[in-house]
Amino acid sequence: MTSQRRVFPWLAGTAFASGLLLGTVALGADETPSDPHALHHQAMLAPPAVARRLTNYIAPDVALVRSDGARVNFAHELDDGRPVLLDFIYTSCTTICPVMSQTFAEMQKRLGPEAAKVKMMSVSIDPEEDTPARLTEYAERYRAGGQWSFYTGTVQASIVVQRAFDVYRGDKMNHIPVTLLRAAPGAGWVRLDGFVTPDRLMGEFRQLPAQK
Repeated sequence: MTSQRRVFPWLAGTAFASGLLLGTVALGADETPSDPHALHHQAMLAPPAVARRLTNYIAPDVALVRSDGARVNFAHELDDGRPVLLDFIYTSCTTICPVMSQTFAEMQKRLGPEAAKVKMMSVSIDPEEDTPARLTEYAERYRAGGQWSFYTGTVQASIVVQRAFDVYRGDKMNHIPVTLLRAAPGAGWVRLDGFVTPDRLMGEFRQLPAQK
């Protein structure tokens, strides 16, 4: 239990932290291979260091559905002129995704009024279950502001986007924590593999080229 608090100190005192720690205790009491999240729980006890690299991705010209029900073009959503923070989640996830979403929530809190100048995007890797209504509930759970949008769509559309950003691993249970940042349309991406703390994410964001 104490190792979890060392790994994710920014989660201490939150409702999610309590649930995560209880889940870890439960796993230790009854470790069975039937738990689809067992490996993720174990990996979170001692996650590897965050790996950073610069890369270029081409956003696919594919239709997704935003949590407000609007059908949108993913590439156009990315290219509205603002810096972009992008991750991939699913609402029934009990391990990786809540940590990543809490980091985004803390990021928007720290940005304050400046958050409106940033585009935060979370794309579901479980579109069959993640309806716009479920994504809306998920967004409310993390008090997502207007700058933070959630997307679903067809399974094929989700896979196309995942592959474009090299996060597709064949099944949602094999997903990995990845956060991507980009300063502006046409710019390269900063890819962060692993559990990024709010401090690290804010630092990476501040290092992006200044916007006009």
